[in-house]
Amino acid sequence: MSRAAVSVVPDGDFAVTEPTASLELGEGDAARPIVVDRRPGAAPGLFWLGGFRSDRTGGKALALDAHGAARGLAVTRFDYSGHGDSGGRFEDGTISRWLEESLAVFDATVGEQILVGSSMGGWLALLVALARRTSPGRIRALVLIAPAADFTEDLMWAGLPPEVQRTILADGVFHVPAGPTQDSYPITRALIEDGRRHLVLGAEIPLDCPVTILQGVADTSVPWRHALRLVSRLTRTDVTLTLVPDGDHRLSRPQDLERLLKAVDAAIG
Repeated sequence: MSRAAVSVVPDGDFAVTEPTASLELGEGDAARPIVVDRRPGAAPGLFWLGGFRSDRTGGKALALDAHGAARGLAVTRFDYSGHGDSGGRFEDGTISRWLEESLAVFDATVGEQILVGSSMGGWLALLVALARRTSPGRIRALVLIAPAADFTEDLMWAGLPPEVQRTILADGVFHVPAGPTQDSYPITRALIEDGRRHLVLGAEIPLDCPVTILQGVADTSVPWRHALRLVSRLTRTDVTLTLVPDGDHRLSRPQDLERLLKAVDAAIG
């Protein structure tokens, strides 16, 4: 499958990426097409990893794409399975599954990359960086927005009432009721149990690249102290944490996007 993908660059002109591509992963019941937008350009490329129940067309992702277009840099954006335009069911998603997809898309890029991860994408960015530590010259830096490392255990499972935990263990799934601004969605036992295979906050995180973290103090989904815990686990000395006093979880206001793009520029050097 393919189609033209269009984004707006800062001066108001339109920049066309390469046709949207479909990367086929898995076999049998696990087969699913992963939709990828690739913008050709120079290195370091900008590699976007979105959040839980987000897609590649969100405000931060498009701002990053426009910034890459303005600077002539390669940009890669994609949807995890069960998200956006990619195939597969959301309820079949696990951290292992979404990491497999992230690594497959990353391995299809060329040259040095800056991993830009938001929320769950921050956790996946850490896992991608750890998995590709032995590939020199491939990861320039990490820029993480409200990184939700270990969120399935520390921010999801630990916050569920005991009766909901029992339902997940007994039935394999609990459907979170729809709220005023969101649709209902499932939390599966597979997601929780698989997440425990990828926890990173219980030990040192030996990365080989600089890390920048942007975190809203008013974030009710990923508390700012969670970011401090991540910083304490990173072995690099060049870790920068910026706390935004009035910032929420999305950090998608114009001033937040400006802060994000400045962090990306600093990582580019």
